[in-house]
Amino acid sequence: MKKILIIGATSGIAAACARLWAAERAELFLVGRNAEKLQQTADDLTTRGAAAVHTHTLDLNQFDAHPAMLDAAFSQFGQIDIALIAHGTLPDQKACEHNVDLALQEFSNNGLSVIALLTALAPRMEAQRRGTVAVISSVAGDRGRPSNTLYGAAKAAVSAFCEGLRARLFKSGVHVLTIKPGFVATPMTQGLPLPKPLVASAEKVARVILRGIERRSNVIYAPRFWGGMMWGIKAIPNCVFKRLTL
Repeated sequence: MKKILIIGATSGIAAACARLWAAERAELFLVGRNAEKLQQTADDLTTRGAAAVHTHTLDLNQFDAHPAMLDAAFSQFGQIDIALIAHGTLPDQKACEHNVDLALQEFSNNGLSVIALLTALAPRMEAQRRGTVAVISSVAGDRGRPSNTLYGAAKAAVSAFCEGLRARLFKSGVHVLTIKPGFVATPMTQGLPLPKPLVASAEKVARVILRGIERRSNVIYAPRFWGGMMWGIKAIPNCVFKRLTL
């Protein structure tokens, strides 16, 4: 029976992954900041077949509370097979450009809180010498764009941190997977003018994530076509790129 820790468990992608794991009779430890939504998610997963579902309410920006949450998860499970880090927000870029406090808060939501959590989690995973840490970053971190500079910068930091962490934990038998979704139809993106042909369902992205975990992939794009798209975008020379509206 898989024992799985899910951080940001009420997010669209995380919940879709949890539903797939529930169908496999996994035991789940869900962490989120909204207690009511967290319990609703837990109840749904129980009806879908999860062996057991545990919940822990936490705002991930409370860095000093990370160790207690991890202690609770490891105490419940003994060992963790998979830790999925999936929390975050989608900033209002224009608002961040005119409000330093907001910009720093959003960078914390999407970057610092992830790095703080991984820093606390890593030695615990090293000690058990097995398991997978799967971290949701974003294609936005592959290249800075005016439309989401703040979000992209935070995700770039997460991706770089995960690359170093992967090399560190590999020596202990722990695998680190970086997940880079493109546009996904979730409550976080609802109402945004996204190009429909490029928007994937959370369920489709979840299947890509579970396959990446099983294959012990290092970096995955979800859906896969984003890998080719981002390769092309990264190849555009700066003298051209800065003139584009992206």
